[in-house]
Amino acid sequence: MPYRLHVRTLLPLAALALLCGCGGAAETAAPSPSATSDKKHRLEAAKADCMKQQGFKYVPYVSHPQVQDTDESRKRAAGDYQAMRKFRQKYGFGIFATYVYPKEMGNPAVKPDDPQVNPNWAIQSSLSKAQMGAYRKALDTCVVTAANQVLGLKLKPGTDYYAEQYDARRRELKSGVDGDPELIRLAGAMAACLKGKGHAISDATPLAMAERGPETFRVQEDRLGRAQRDDVPDVAPPAKEGEPPMTYAPTLTPEEARPYLNREIKAALDDLECGRDFYPAYLPRQAAIDEQVNDRFGM
Repeated sequence: MPYRLHVRTLLPLAALALLCGCGGAAETAAPSPSATSDKKHRLEAAKADCMKQQGFKYVPYVSHPQVQDTDESRKRAAGDYQAMRKFRQKYGFGIFATYVYPKEMGNPAVKPDDPQVNPNWAIQSSLSKAQMGAYRKALDTCVVTAANQVLGLKLKPGTDYYAEQYDARRRELKSGVDGDPELIRLAGAMAACLKGKGHAISDATPLAMAERGPETFRVQEDRLGRAQRDDVPDVAPPAKEGEPPMTYAPTLTPEEARPYLNREIKAALDDLECGRDFYPAYLPRQAAIDEQVNDRFGM
């Protein structure tokens, strides 16, 4: 099945941190768990009410974070070199590790020990193809309606809520980190170091430097996924401005994925060595922006 890159959308910070191998602490005060939870529940209740008005059943459902915050993840969030190195020595950037360590990394293709069951899956699985199409259309509309009602957003009808969320994060990151003189200096030094190790660098802005490593291996993952399918092009088309690109996860055994992970680990350690000064400055800024955007969109 295809999945949307980067945000999934947006990932809870702990899950996003595990994916990129960097942790998830914020530089500024994050919304309190109780306030965030209340907002999520009110959003779900508004979606259910809207769906009822559309003639469909929807059960308010708020999932629990699959990845718990730990002392190690908090250290990675702060850019702690030793904590990041420990993670990357085993998981690289966290891309192909999802196939080598599927349960540990929360691979959605592997059933967890204590699975969370969204009651709306059963509702949707009972629908015919035509009913499913109408249900999904109604749900997309109700997500926007609920977000405007509960969160005070001003999304237009027909808006892709998750694409809006993705675009908001990209805008905030670019304005928040790519214009910072110190981050620009540190990113430039990191780029020069990586070039010296034989890595190609096409963009040395802070955001690009933070994302280049994971993105390189996400592209490889997507290429493998597309090669296993006959209903999508082998090469991903350029993503539209402001929209998260669509990627396809391959089916890989741990043995098949291991050579890719080995290469990823080497690249991730090079990236960390060269970004030793960059990450402590960059990661807390990124986490703070993620918290703010997640809170704005009720995630």
